[in-house]
Amino acid sequence: MGMLVGLAWRNIARNKRRTVITIVTVAFAALLSVSMRGLQIGTYRANIRNAVELFSGYLQIQHPDYRDNPTLRHSFRPTPEMVSALEDRPEVTGFAPRVYSEGLVSLGETSLGAALFGIDPERERGVTTIHGRLDRGRFIESSSAMEVVVGEKLLENLEADLGDSVVVLSQAYDGTLGNFFFTIVGTIKTGSPDLDRSGVLMGLGAAQELLGMDDRVSVLAVSLDDVESVSAVEEALDRRLRTLGADCLPWQEIMPELEQSIKLDNISGILMLSILVVVAAFGILNTMVMSVTERFNEFGVLLAIGMPNKRLCAVVLMESLFIVLIGLIGGNLIAAGVNAYIMGNPIEITGEMDALYEQFGFIPRLESTLSPGVFVKPSLAILFVSLLAFLYPGWKVFRLEAMKGIRYT
Repeated sequence: MGMLVGLAWRNIARNKRRTVITIVTVAFAALLSVSMRGLQIGTYRANIRNAVELFSGYLQIQHPDYRDNPTLRHSFRPTPEMVSALEDRPEVTGFAPRVYSEGLVSLGETSLGAALFGIDPERERGVTTIHGRLDRGRFIESSSAMEVVVGEKLLENLEADLGDSVVVLSQAYDGTLGNFFFTIVGTIKTGSPDLDRSGVLMGLGAAQELLGMDDRVSVLAVSLDDVESVSAVEEALDRRLRTLGADCLPWQEIMPELEQSIKLDNISGILMLSILVVVAAFGILNTMVMSVTERFNEFGVLLAIGMPNKRLCAVVLMESLFIVLIGLIGGNLIAAGVNAYIMGNPIEITGEMDALYEQFGFIPRLESTLSPGVFVKPSLAILFVSLLAFLYPGWKVFRLEAMKGIRYT
């Protein structure tokens, strides 16, 4: 075996020009595929972080029936056991109780539908970045303050201004109508059309009083140290929380439209990478066929002195693997440098595309990542097609007869 490896290694240097061209082809394919995949995955993760950290959270703890029928009747009381389950997970960096409802906001003769969110201002700062999207005024100061922060479009549609008092009307937990006066102290501009057009943030205590919920909440929003932790933490928490009468939902179930848009874009990216890999495969195939064909005389001599066809095939295969592996290593090293540079210097999207990205709630910026999967999967794909490319020249070598090889011209 060692002799065959040595023979294959020496053979790759016999035609240096062809070997270098093949290595460069493989390296270029690896560079492009890994860099493109890094941009895709890095940008996806950045947008996921932006979306979940804006307001939804990486995970949400809910009543088992809340997802299918999100009403106040499907709220719950956070128990010490639930809190302990969250605090026991090292990946959990914070959690915040919330109340969700729908209602009307009125100023003078103008009444508009609104999405009401009762939040704990202090806890919310450790879970989301909603307070950082303040456009005008200030944020809610306490959980019980009778003040609200509204979406900037909602303020505009109400024809209101900071300091105005509005009536918030909503059906309470017991079915009655609750209505309180609140003072508008600030506006938010999130880039989310729904939040900016109808969002009303108020203190958790004030919302619970308005809706007659006592200490009940609609959800517990949970933040994690990394988006990669979502699956493991969700699975572990869900098993424990089900015994306590609650469900744990990942961001994919909270925001399915974001997951679907990422999956759709991912398909187009995989298609482009597949085309790139196939083109590289044809280049490798062409080189291998030429390498095998021009050496038929040599192979015929080797067969005549007793070398089995299968060993000859093994030598040719090892030659191809050496060339492909050298190209993959070189391409991956260069791609790692490119991805690292983009991580430190994200590509900002400007002009009309900037507004388009923000309209759909995405960050107008391309980022990258050095995640192992970005390197492993494209490299395995290139290695796989290289092995496929070997089948035809390998078959020709396996079927070669000694005399035909010697007489080949």
